[in-house]
Amino acid sequence: MNKMNPFLSVTALLFCFFLAGCQTEEAVQVSSPDGNITARVFLMDNGQAAYTVHHKGEPVIDKSTLGFEFLDAPPLATGLEVTGTAIRSFSETWEMPWGEQRWVDNTYNELTVSLRETGDLARESDLIFRVYDDGLGFRFSFPDQEHMQEVLITEENTWFNLTGDHMVWWTPGDWDIYEHLYSTTPFTEINALEKRDHPNLAQTYIPVNAVNTPVTMKTDGGLHISFHEAALIDYSGITLEIDADNLKMRSNLVGTGREEYKVIQETPFSTPWRTIQIAERAGDLIESRLMVNLNEPNKLGDVSWLEPCKYMGIWWEMHIGKSSWDYTDDRDFESWEEAEPHGRHGATTENAEYYIDFAAEHGIEALLIEGWYTGWEHWIGHEDREGIFDFVTPYPDFDLDKVTSYAKEKGVRLVMHHETSAAVTTYEEQMDTAYALMEHYGYDMVKTGYVGTIIPVGEYHHGQWMVNHYMRVLEKAAEHQVMVNIHEPIMATGLRRTYPNDATREGLRGQEFNAWATDGGNPPEHLPIVAFTRMLAGPIDYTPGIFNIKLDPYQPDNQVNTTLAQQLALYVVIYSPMQMVADLPQHYEGHPAFQFIKDVGVDWEQSQVLNGEIGEYVTIAREERDTGNWFLGSITNEDARQLIIRTDFLEPGEAYQATIYADGADAHWDDNPESYHIESMTVDHSSEIHLELAPGGGAAISFREQPPGQTRGLWPGAPW
Repeated sequence: MNKMNPFLSVTALLFCFFLAGCQTEEAVQVSSPDGNITARVFLMDNGQAAYTVHHKGEPVIDKSTLGFEFLDAPPLATGLEVTGTAIRSFSETWEMPWGEQRWVDNTYNELTVSLRETGDLARESDLIFRVYDDGLGFRFSFPDQEHMQEVLITEENTWFNLTGDHMVWWTPGDWDIYEHLYSTTPFTEINALEKRDHPNLAQTYIPVNAVNTPVTMKTDGGLHISFHEAALIDYSGITLEIDADNLKMRSNLVGTGREEYKVIQETPFSTPWRTIQIAERAGDLIESRLMVNLNEPNKLGDVSWLEPCKYMGIWWEMHIGKSSWDYTDDRDFESWEEAEPHGRHGATTENAEYYIDFAAEHGIEALLIEGWYTGWEHWIGHEDREGIFDFVTPYPDFDLDKVTSYAKEKGVRLVMHHETSAAVTTYEEQMDTAYALMEHYGYDMVKTGYVGTIIPVGEYHHGQWMVNHYMRVLEKAAEHQVMVNIHEPIMATGLRRTYPNDATREGLRGQEFNAWATDGGNPPEHLPIVAFTRMLAGPIDYTPGIFNIKLDPYQPDNQVNTTLAQQLALYVVIYSPMQMVADLPQHYEGHPAFQFIKDVGVDWEQSQVLNGEIGEYVTIAREERDTGNWFLGSITNEDARQLIIRTDFLEPGEAYQATIYADGADAHWDDNPESYHIESMTVDHSSEIHLELAPGGGAAISFREQPPGQTRGLWPGAPW
């Protein structure tokens, strides 16, 4: 197979020059290595820094200004002069320890513009642009200096001046949650304030008409643009405030109710990268590695202990109401001997062993057990959340020692669960004990959760205080060689390169909304939007694999709004190195389509987006690391679709057995979602596969090297 050369790791300083006394009207520019994207940096007549971005000579970002506002200090905006510029080029190929591909090309041209105020404070900064073939990032870096030491930022005025009324796929700029459905509107029709007070959200705060990132747009000319941030460290998360009348966006940092400023820093420091992905083809947004490339290399050293996996969970059964997280309906008791169990508790020793047996039998590597530790009856439906969980004390019907030993005997890893109830100070006080327990029992994965408004009161999930908390969790987990899956997170910004134990995050409206949301659940267009928006930030724990689409008999008023075949396809389309096998074991037992879930990989040698349009459909093929097997997933929105898949991604000269899990002829996400068929055929590098996707449907294909003598035909056991 053709592989990228792992020894190609070269830093090239091609040229570096300094220009003193740059005039106001002069612009300094830097282009991508292929010359298609150009960023120009210049000073306005009033001495304010500004920039433009062009793609193939056409403007993408028109003249946009940059600046900062501070508490107890004058703004840093006008009156600047350029003291020097430097351009350099850099190229390397680095290896992902896990990910969508093994080898990542990191090639860019970088422009640094050194700035200084002309007044008495003479504050200094460097404005840095890195331009890649797939987009760019820019940031400010502030050196240690006399008149700028402790820095209290009240706003970062980074503007993005658009060149048209683009079509936008957006969620509101909520400071506390990302679990809103996407809206699809022209830029001038964005109204985030209409999304306030959503009845299905545990917490929400939308102060202004802004959008969260990543936010993706398409121009009338067909160019795709997505805005986000990279390397968010010790800073506040960003939202983009909408100026519809002038076709502009301005950074609006997430604040805090406890302070008058939004970010506190000390020089020297750098802001996160402000990122713009640019692509002529929608699929190129997904293939881009801009986010990880703008982060620092691995700081953890040897991470061979990281093992991507599929996992089951005592989880979905709580969301559909089959069982519960809590142990008792009692709220006032002195000891557990006095508490009367209600009989619906899911995390029992017996139930855990049942899941472990099923996982071991079918090669599912791990099991998440939620609700095993005490405190749930004091949280659900109650506001007093401080100190209710201790993350080490099991309920009376859960034997932690026995379950852990049983899982080890069966070769099944266990995923620890830490639902903090957003009582963050309590969690931080107990992290040492909680992670020591994990190390004692050999747990190497944890799912954390932060449902509810943050304690201490006044902080928000996406503000600097919580950004720093999430980082402390990653660092603590790394000390104990633990992979982290964060729910109710700060949005991913590529830090998985620097901290490879940052495995996956939620950060979107997930599968569980289909189980209980009162607004009809996630519509069929949801995931074809997510693939081109939220997934650009990083891996997603979406929890696919629901076979009991209508949720019978547990939730007669709810359902999953896809076909069964699409649930299979999501294992390839929605990337995560920890991929959940989310349904109840009883719905997989004896089901022919379960074979795809057992076979599909979670760690990839390479990934290719074969086709797609935002909000409509997408097809992705991925090669599994170390096996040479390929897997393909294709999903569509509410529209039926016919696609021709060319298999030229396969190794030339090799024959493969393609097993196709497709929508049945009468399949429909609502009318007949569980209709599917399975077909097997021989294909090679030059083959074509015709797919017919039902409304809300999909297709999943596994490609294995063809055994000698095997002929084209139907897979034995096909249900038709």
